[in-house]
Amino acid sequence: MGAAFAAATFAFVCIQLAPGDPVTALGEGVPEAVRDRLRAVYGYDASIGTQYVRWLGAVLRGDFGFSTAQQRPALDVVLGALDNSLAIVLPGVAVAVLFGMLLGVWQGIHAKTRGDRIVSAIMATLYAMPEFSLALVLLLLFSVIWPVLPAGGMVDDMHAYYAPWKQATDRLRHLVMPVLVIALVDAAALARYQRQSMRDVLDQPFVRAAYGAGLPSRRVRTQAWRASLLPVLTLLGILLPVNLLGVVFVEQAFAWPGLGLAFFNAINARDYAVVAACVIVEGVVIAIAGFSVELLREAADPRLRVLETDYRRGRG
Repeated sequence: MGAAFAAATFAFVCIQLAPGDPVTALGEGVPEAVRDRLRAVYGYDASIGTQYVRWLGAVLRGDFGFSTAQQRPALDVVLGALDNSLAIVLPGVAVAVLFGMLLGVWQGIHAKTRGDRIVSAIMATLYAMPEFSLALVLLLLFSVIWPVLPAGGMVDDMHAYYAPWKQATDRLRHLVMPVLVIALVDAAALARYQRQSMRDVLDQPFVRAAYGAGLPSRRVRTQAWRASLLPVLTLLGILLPVNLLGVVFVEQAFAWPGLGLAFFNAINARDYAVVAACVIVEGVVIAIAGFSVELLREAADPRLRVLETDYRRGRG
């Protein structure tokens, strides 16, 4: 939590130092007297230090402020956007883990073959391609040339009038392309890490010794895969929080009201409360993801738990 508040403080100061304020973002049609009144009401006429102390005290009481752009509590804005982002990020990362790891393991076992070179070229292309460009390619293919999927939004305009089964189908159809973009890009990254890690483990003496002892190839490769998971799990712990704010261009391309788009719009509107709330929520997600990854790393390699226990005993 300390890191989350430090990041939120940094974001608060940076947006305060930027030209303008939420009142300026209202446009030129608002009279100056009304602007001054609004600055006094929301406290924007105070110094940065005073505004920060007020904001920090409110956050410690559980009050994350009020969104001047959307006229509702900032935390409601952020949590609503977070739900929308998780709806595409979690399935996208899950699909990426499944296919990225499978491809990476296969490449590691069949390294330097023709199939490995072909898959590596495809993964490198996906890894290098900007998410926004990939989103546009999918939109062109599946919404223009072959119009089988909706071009954007979370649901159709007539969604409320559909039967329950058709509402579920409608939501799934709108999920396909955003999830696919995230899955393809993340799978490319995971496959590259998994391939290299698997190759490094297969070159270890204990693997050669296992083969020499006559152990079944499938069993040896399974243990090698488990030993190769540590760097991949570390990358996985980064992907989830990065995707929450980092898929803003994907959300923009598909008109998906997620956390990244909410953060981007809040910066443009100088919506201080929403910007700070976004950073705090992202910091909490990073902390949860980091803790979860540590548990997965210990499950994959129990030696880490022993080392940590010995370290704590040594400090004690």
